Amino acid sequence: MHTAPTFGHSVWLVSTREIVARLRSKSFLISTSILLLISVASVVVGSIAAQNTMLPRVAVVGVVGQNIPQLKAFTLIPADSVAEAETLVRDGRVDAAIAPASTDTSPLGLSVTALSEPPAAIMAALSVAPTVRLLEPPARDTRLAYLVAIGFGLVFLMSSVTFGSTIAQSVVEEKQTRIVEILMSTIPVRALLAGKVAGNSIMAFGQIVAIGLLVSIGLATTGQQALLSGIGPSIVWFAVFFAFGFVLLASLYAATASLVSRQEDVGSATSPVMILVMIPYFLVILFNNNPTVLAVMSYIPFSAPVGMPMRIFLGSAAWWEPLVALVILVLTTAAVIAAGSRVYAHALLRMGARVPLREALRRGSER
Repeated sequence: MHTAPTFGHSVWLVSTREIVARLRSKSFLISTSILLLISVASVVVGSIAAQNTMLPRVAVVGVVGQNIPQLKAFTLIPADSVAEAETLVRDGRVDAAIAPASTDTSPLGLSVTALSEPPAAIMAALSVAPTVRLLEPPARDTRLAYLVAIGFGLVFLMSSVTFGSTIAQSVVEEKQTRIVEILMSTIPVRALLAGKVAGNSIMAFGQIVAIGLLVSIGLATTGQQALLSGIGPSIVWFAVFFAFGFVLLASLYAATASLVSRQEDVGSATSPVMILVMIPYFLVILFNNNPTVLAVMSYIPFSAPVGMPMRIFLGSAAWWEPLVALVILVLTTAAVIAAGSRVYAHALLRMGARVPLREALRRGSER
């Protein structure tokens, strides 16, 4: 006698089907390969740019270069006379020339010669600056923080949109072709939802882990261990928060998509979820140096996967804050799954006009 599969077995069957479908999709394989290549390329380009930084070339007359330690930061070109140094400047072979001068005309006893404008870097090296004490020094370089913010925001956005849209299109396709009626005669509707969410979440998480590993290996092999030690913990936390955050978003994508019966309506139905995905991306780029905005983002469930890892990278989060934010995210995800399953169970067999969300929630709670 044939027995119906258990709930767990049903979830496993559906999730396996989703994973196999994604692995057989050429568009998915191509988009994933491009994302991985971009990740590796960003590390390689960053390493090359750091190694190929051109130092200003300075012509020095006499023993000037030996007597001024600050000039050792530049590429020094010896010149036998002031005239020769000026010729080097005019020919463009050096950025500036430094020669001894009378203390009557220059307090430092030096003269700087440039072609058309004062050389800022050289003037700064020769200047005497007062001692500066910062009351709130930045934890990280602002340019590096901006790049890290773009990285976290872009990976979160692309992975969430790619797999979320796949879930939504799959739900409507099965509903439109009435395959869902056959599936529901064999497995529970909540197992169908759980399998879709689990399968795509596994693929999305696998993509994030692959990106994290490639970036870490790339930083290690290109000699950027200092950057790896700084960004490594935040990458790990990003993967952890993304694992739960995507389950939340995937449940929303599946629930909202079940409200419609045509592929043409998927975009309008899932647009609120799309907005939730895009908001963290823009916030973390615009306010990556704003501790107040990042702190708020790190506790809001749909933006915590971006906000909290960014704060960990900047060193502005206490050790207990990621744990508290993760608990909030997990509880919110559980609540969204419960509400989404009610909507999904009620709206999945409704064909024709779009099912109002309020009606789906009310009817779903009565089932």
